[in-house]
Amino acid sequence: MRKLRYLEKVARDAAHKNAGAVMVIVAERQALHVREHVAPHIGLDEHAHLVPYDRYHIIQPRFQHICQYHHGHYREESGVELIVLAGFLVAIPPMIVEAYPNKIINIHPSLIPSFCGVGYYGLHVHEKALERGVRVTGATVHFVDTGTDTGPIILQKAVEVENGDTPEILQHRVMEQAEWKILPKAIDLIANGRVKVEGRRTVIED
Repeated sequence: MRKLRYLEKVARDAAHKNAGAVMVIVAERQALHVREHVAPHIGLDEHAHLVPYDRYHIIQPRFQHICQYHHGHYREESGVELIVLAGFLVAIPPMIVEAYPNKIINIHPSLIPSFCGVGYYGLHVHEKALERGVRVTGATVHFVDTGTDTGPIILQKAVEVENGDTPEILQHRVMEQAEWKILPKAIDLIANGRVKVEGRRTVIED
């Protein structure tokens, strides 16, 4: 349920900033819970879709039928201009990344390039941070490319590690102090055309 509260928080904050309408929710799991607990609070468009994403049994023809992603057709037909990954732990197929260049963003619970890449997700990130003994961790919003946590960084926010932290305690602090703040901010910046990509870097315009 923590992931659902996270999604609700991010979506509400983005909605309050008038950063756009939510047209599609792809739920990695608990699709019905998303419909019941999140959709009513975020102004979900009446024509919006809630797509359950079976992380173990997706095959390309079925996913193509659901999302119509070839050659950006889904983007053109639905009007989707930004895809936000909020706690979505499934690898995005390269065809979707290529159809939405610099239109997909992700939140990662560390200060990239630390504790990121293959195998670094969820609680594992915080476990590794504590094992390494870092004094500061945080969160990063970045564009998604075909690598793992390798796209251009948009925003980062640092969070102090405290004595007695467990992975669970640190995870919650990073969510509250960093993730819940910078993901809605990044959505707002992009929606207002203030984020430009230059190579592997981003420029935030005034």
